[in-house]
Amino acid sequence: MKNKKRKSLLTYWTTRYVLTICVGLVVIGLFSSMWIGYNETQKRLDVMKYMAMDISEQIMTTEGTLVIPSSLPRILDNRQRFMKEFRPMVLILNKQKRTLLSTSQAGRFLDEFPSDLSLDWEKNQSVQEIQMRSGENNLFLTQKLERNGQTLGWILISSPKKQMDHSVEAMQQLSIMLTGLGVLGWIVIYYLTKKLSEPVKDVADAAKQIVTGHYDIELKKDIKEKEIYELIHSFKDMADRLRQLEMMRTELLAGVTHELKTPVTSISGLLQAVKDEVVTGEEAKEFLEVCSKETFRLQKMVEDLLDFNSFAVGDINVSKQPQNLNHLVQEITHQWLIGQEENTLSLQTYIPEQDVWIDTDPLRIQQILYNLLNNAKQATGPNGIIQVSLLHQEGVLGINVQDNGIGIPETEKANIFERFYRGEEKKHKVRGLGLGLPFSKMMAKALGGDLQLTESSREKTIFTLSLKK
Repeated sequence: MKNKKRKSLLTYWTTRYVLTICVGLVVIGLFSSMWIGYNETQKRLDVMKYMAMDISEQIMTTEGTLVIPSSLPRILDNRQRFMKEFRPMVLILNKQKRTLLSTSQAGRFLDEFPSDLSLDWEKNQSVQEIQMRSGENNLFLTQKLERNGQTLGWILISSPKKQMDHSVEAMQQLSIMLTGLGVLGWIVIYYLTKKLSEPVKDVADAAKQIVTGHYDIELKKDIKEKEIYELIHSFKDMADRLRQLEMMRTELLAGVTHELKTPVTSISGLLQAVKDEVVTGEEAKEFLEVCSKETFRLQKMVEDLLDFNSFAVGDINVSKQPQNLNHLVQEITHQWLIGQEENTLSLQTYIPEQDVWIDTDPLRIQQILYNLLNNAKQATGPNGIIQVSLLHQEGVLGINVQDNGIGIPETEKANIFERFYRGEEKKHKVRGLGLGLPFSKMMAKALGGDLQLTESSREKTIFTLSLKK
């Protein structure tokens, strides 16, 4: 499937907003027009009723006769000019329904009256809608003139229906208002979308840089919106993390290559010397013994890589069973001390008097403590002092491994549990892959606990294995 051409966030949302607001304003305009038309019709009907009442008061005498003042036509024409587009026709009829007075446009209306025009002559101020001969609908208001129960005549006021509900001024105001709202809305959404799209575009550009391997990105930090602020800072943290992982990957490749190459080169050289009979007798046996040790170390590193990979994907086999943690810690520390070639180390174990029982995997506990003890030995040297303490707190058991080494530099503390990470001092002193602490932390979490660096200074370093009771 071909990739569709993508639009920018600014174009995409402003276009849709314009369409949405146009549809919305059209709907509002239709309803507003209907409401304005209804109001205008009612207002002009009231004007027609007022005109009918006013005219009736001017032409009816107290004696019960109709007298048309000479100034009345002029007054009616002036009023119609004042009402601008609304100019109703006015007819004054006597009781025989003959015209006594009509406004100037009455002649055209009289020609269009249907021959069978039937109005409600008896009802005072009745309003009726009648279709004219031209097909146009007109509204008629009839005002009955009577005195002392006698009918004197009628006032007939009529206007085309389209003039009744049509107001140029009101529609102009409505059009200006809707146009103003549309333009204002477009400006607002354009400004807001542009402001929103800029940091998103910056993040997208930064992502492209990361794809090409450039992790040093610059993003605006003075963002007021919480979500955009969190997005930018999370992305920046991700970029920093990726840069760090890339550096660690490079170091890992160099480190693993070096660590695996060294024993292979050593084994190859020693075996070649024995094969060519450069060395013989006891010296050859010594060379073969060295080869055996180097092979064991190589095998151990490969096993560590395989085990760590299994743990990293969640394939951690844990077999919990009730254990007396006092006896377990004493047994593990004793076995580890026996296995050390140098006996100058001082290993001190502190166990509470009360027995502590817990469901755990003794093999995993042994692996974790062996890693911590080996690290402590490397940090202190042959004459170091290592202390192992079992602490019993409410709901949590802690096993502290403390040494009197030089400590961990502040710049390295945040990375010691990262896979394949090795401190600067350790790189030059001890061969390895940097998997001990990450491996131990994974096992601790698999047991339902955790492994943490509790304290590290020039005088001492303490790691704590915590287990939930």
